[in-house]
Amino acid sequence: MLSSGVGAIVRWLHGMGVTPNMVSFAGFALTICAAGILASGSLRIGGGVLWAAAMLDMVDGALARVSQLESKFGAFLDSTLDRYSESITFLGLAFYYANEGDAQTHLLLIFLTLVGSWAVSYTRARAEGLDIECNVGILQRPERLVLLIASLILGLVLPALWVLAVLTNITAVQRIYEVYVRTSQSGS
Repeated sequence: MLSSGVGAIVRWLHGMGVTPNMVSFAGFALTICAAGILASGSLRIGGGVLWAAAMLDMVDGALARVSQLESKFGAFLDSTLDRYSESITFLGLAFYYANEGDAQTHLLLIFLTLVGSWAVSYTRARAEGLDIECNVGILQRPERLVLLIASLILGLVLPALWVLAVLTNITAVQRIYEVYVRTSQSGS
């Protein structure tokens, strides 16, 4: 169910002939802009632009449903652009922190966050390839985005990177365990 604000935006975009894939690409382009802003050191502004990109990411699926343009390719494209978006965002942060005083800690946490994030995505995709729905975990993509955006805007990036680095990997392990349990029960 859409909130009235999001619903109005979705209906307006549909009326203008905007497709869900157009919105996905617009969100991706905005994420690239956010990464550039983050790389320049304007973390709060980058966080705001990243928030706008996240809003577009929320709208594309709703627009697909409203416009009856849901497709397997659209879902695939959205997921793929999500992975690129997350990677590019952290690349922007890595570029910025590479020139800061405590670069090693920041860069290590960014790397661990990316590994965990990719593992979260991969475990879900691989489970789905085995016909197992796998949405478990304490830090899925929406939560990661909210945490990252809030930390950028509030100036709390280092604590958030610690949380992201640890909890993304715990989430991947939770998914691995979920698939283990589900396949053990079925004898597969």
